[in-house]
This record gives sequence, C-alpha cells and structure tokens, in this order.
Amino acid sequence: MSTVNKNQEVANFKISSAEFFTSAFIVQQFPTESLPEIAFAGRSNVGKSSLINALLLRKKLVKTSNTPGRTQSINWFIINKAFYFVDLPGYGFAKVPKEIQAKWRWLIEGYLQSRKTLKGVVLIMDARHPAMPQDVQLYHWLAARSFSIIPVLTKVDKLSRNQWEKAREECARILAISPKDIVLFSAKEKTGRDELWLKIMDAII
Repeated sequence: MSTVNKNQEVANFKISSAEFFTSAFIVQQFPTESLPEIAFAGRSNVGKSSLINALLLRKKLVKTSNTPGRTQSINWFIINKAFYFVDLPGYGFAKVPKEIQAKWRWLIEGYLQSRKTLKGVVLIMDARHPAMPQDVQLYHWLAARSFSIIPVLTKVDKLSRNQWEKAREECARILAISPKDIVLFSAKEKTGRDELWLKIMDAII
C-alpha cells in the first residue's frame, strides 16, 4: 500500500468504540489471547495516559494522574472491537519501593515475552528528556527480541518549535536509529496523532 493510500486510510479511520476491557496485576490474570494488541510503555509521568486518550479522542478513558507510579496493573482497552491498546505500568519512578518496581518489571516482562498477539510496542519518552537510560535499556531489550517498536517523544508543546528536531535528533543518536523513526507528539495539540496512528495500523496489519 502506498504512503498516500495509507495516509488516506488514517484520515478515514473512525473510532466507533473504545472501552476498558480488563486489568491484570499478575501474569495469571492476563486475558485469553484473541485480537491484535498494541502495548504502550514508558517511564512514569511521560504522558502515557494522555497520549492514549488523545489517540482515541477520549478525555478520561485512561485515567491520568499527577502522581508518578500510580498505575500498578496492565490495562487492556478494546478498540472498535477489533484490537486492544494495552497500557503497561510506568517504570523508573524512584519513590516507588524497590520491591514494587521489581514486581512491575516481572509483570511487564512476563507480558512482553508471552503475548503472541502483541503486534507492536509504542515506546513513550518525554521530549524534554529524550532517551533516558531506562528508555535505552527497554528499547534494546525489545529490539533484541525483534519487536516492532514505535518510539514517541511526548510533550513537544512544552518545547519551542526549533527544539523539536534537536530533541528528535538527540534521541535518534542515543538509540542509534533514524530521526524519521521517531514520532513527535503533543496530547494537548494532537501533534503527531495521524503519524502515530499510521505506524500503529502498519504494525497491526
């Protein structure tokens, strides 16, 4: 499919339904694999919930919080009854006890290693602090396992326009990828929404 046709497909794509499906606090609670899944991963407080809400044009489907480390489960949301968005717990918040951090890591890795229906991982990073050490660690962990990775820099509205490309180029340098592979995103202004949807649909299809 040509880029023009793909862009038109995104433009015509309508979200007819987006609903919470289930949560899992332990691996044994994961739902039966059925529809394709796109996972969203990132450090605590990078705007993961806001990004998912912006993608779905919903204000409160995914609960947001000013307290990093609040999400303690993996949450599934069913979109158009055709695929799932999977919200993974944020990682790397220092004030969360180490035993809880270890539990989250076990839960996240258990999910990533076991889901045959997982089609791609949206790796979310803060544009003001691109590619922190834990972001790089997760990126290489995913890359070593041949996951389809979609790197995103959020909160670009908090930067001036001339800082956007600088942030993207710095992130690309650290991750050793092309700047074109990185989506610049603003949940507030919906910047990058269509581009991110295009990459998500490519991964699902």
